[in-house]
Amino acid sequence: MASDIKRIAVVTGAGTGIGKAAALALLADGWHVVLAGRRSEPLAQVAQESGAADRTLAVPTDVADPVAVNALFDQAVQAFGRVDLLFNNAGIGAPAVPIDELQLEHWKAVVDINLNGMFYCLQQAFRVMKAQVPQGGRIINNGSISAHAPRPHSVAYTATKHAVTGLTKTASLDGRKHHIAVGQIDVGNAATELAQRLTQGALQANGQIASEPLMDVSIVGQSVLYMANLPLDVNVLFHTVMANDMPFVGRG
Repeated sequence: MASDIKRIAVVTGAGTGIGKAAALALLADGWHVVLAGRRSEPLAQVAQESGAADRTLAVPTDVADPVAVNALFDQAVQAFGRVDLLFNNAGIGAPAVPIDELQLEHWKAVVDINLNGMFYCLQQAFRVMKAQVPQGGRIINNGSISAHAPRPHSVAYTATKHAVTGLTKTASLDGRKHHIAVGQIDVGNAATELAQRLTQGALQANGQIASEPLMDVSIVGQSVLYMANLPLDVNVLFHTVMANDMPFVGRG
């Protein structure tokens, strides 16, 4: 249900997939949303699709660039006065190849966005949330099922997503005295453009190729919204939302 209180969110990777679903869910609930992503066109499309373009601000941002991330949060504050929520979502994968065949530029690109970029956004959110009045806010990091269990040939993505869990735990601890609640959402097999390949067959740990089920990505948006609307004296440290029949729990 929409609130009369102005609530300001920054969503990274907002132009597509999970970021788009989260941004649409927040906008439908009355939030003002700063849409961040590397390409301006998808951000504009999200604003138009939401039917609430007057409550959006599109800021093309490469989260791997700390100067750009600083500017993102400065623009959010200039436009809306504060930041109540960061959905720290931007991320990429690398080619699915054996460890010894992974090109170093692919490794570095994944680390730059999935780990460094997430830290830059986390750091800037802390800067803003500590200084604003009333103090505080919420940060939700996108961890992924890969923060818990790897897929074959996924060393860069899995390593960075495991590192995100460390960021979440430490930031949650450090944020307490500043009224900053930090949690993590771990998503399994949301039906995004990138995940469609899973329905055609994905390599499993036993070497077999198997089709995997997907879930509606809008469910992830609703999960983010649920976490976002909690009072700041409550935190969901880890939230897993997944296609029920996907390979993860146990051995299947």
